[in-house]
Amino acid sequence: MIRFLKSLVLLPIAALVILLAVANRAPVPLSFDPFNADAPVFSVNLPLYAILFGAVALGIVVGGVFTWLGQGKTRANVRHHRREATRYEREASRLRAYAPESETQAPYTVPNANRTALPAPR
Repeated sequence: MIRFLKSLVLLPIAALVILLAVANRAPVPLSFDPFNADAPVFSVNLPLYAILFGAVALGIVVGGVFTWLGQGKTRANVRHHRREATRYEREASRLRAYAPESETQAPYTVPNANRTALPAPR
């Protein structure tokens, strides 16, 4: 079902992207010289769709990098808690190995369970 819904959404988007690429295939100058607009030092003629797709791809990469950097504290906490859980598991298995047999086979019982805190009145 999820696959069908993804197809239902992504197929029209893919069709629009293909139409955008076909409609904007004329070359346009891309200049990286903000000071000399008449004769830029470094410019390249690229199809408009390539510039748009490149800008979107660059935005995705930059957004992903900043998201990854922003989650650094969370990843560090996860690593810390994973190490701590592993340490506790090792300690519990070590203690189980050294526990006397009488303690490991019988369930734990509450001592003095039948006694009350106050003596019975006479």
